[in-house]
Amino acid sequence: MKQLNLFIELTRLKKPIGFMLLFWPCAWGLTLAYDFSNSLNNYFFYLFLFFMGSVLMRSAGCIVNDISDKEFDKKVERTKNRPIASGNISVKLGLLYTIILCSIAFLVLINFNNLTIILALGSMPLAFTYPLMKRFTYWPQLFLGITFNYGLILGWTAVQSEINLVVVIFYLGAIFWTLGFDTIYGYQDIKDDEIIGVKSTSIKFKQNPKLFLLLCYIVFITSLIIIGFLMEFKFLYFIFLLVPMFHMFFLQIKNFRIEDPANCLNLFKKNNFLGFLILSNIIVGKIF
Repeated sequence: MKQLNLFIELTRLKKPIGFMLLFWPCAWGLTLAYDFSNSLNNYFFYLFLFFMGSVLMRSAGCIVNDISDKEFDKKVERTKNRPIASGNISVKLGLLYTIILCSIAFLVLINFNNLTIILALGSMPLAFTYPLMKRFTYWPQLFLGITFNYGLILGWTAVQSEINLVVVIFYLGAIFWTLGFDTIYGYQDIKDDEIIGVKSTSIKFKQNPKLFLLLCYIVFITSLIIIGFLMEFKFLYFIFLLVPMFHMFFLQIKNFRIEDPANCLNLFKKNNFLGFLILSNIIVGKIF
């Protein structure tokens, strides 16, 4: 039982915000591409597969992150008791867990078409090099955005078997969504990160974080407006966009307090609901 609890802690399975933020872009891409005049069976089957893939790959990513950041985590108050940093789980066992999780994820992946399989396998280097970026650049959140939102393209190709301008614009916009919310997340550890020399956009833009967040979210909203026009969505889609706009600009940016770690974590978690709002918006555009 102790090992099971350590595994759950290692993979953050009790913190669904992580795998949900990975899942939402998959659901967006799938929903945007799907023809809802057809049977919904395939839609929900693919949605389930993407959910399982998100849980598995996020869990594997957490382990790789903890192995990579083992020495850093020991020096940060929030992370010093993580299973690998504390020595409760060895690096060797962590690698074994990663291999098992990735193997199961591959069994999920082979249910998709060839293009989606190839693209997914091609994204693996991104997923496993992201933890190293904080050592070399102030933009690790950008690399996280590139990685986390890759599922948007996979969701699209699972149905369309091709990549077009719509999904590329959406993908690029979603990267800025992640860039924004993970910058908020980073302010929890900013004092420890500065001491140990870890880089982040949270540190780079600490003098004016709200302006940076505003620019990130404006880019994301702009991408949603553009795809609405490209997909020829009705006026109702654009009216409903006011809800996620209010969420980002007022519930998040207006209430953001850089000096309050609890506030930063709370605002970060709100992006799970934002993911749902965006999905709902796409459904409105597709159906009405």
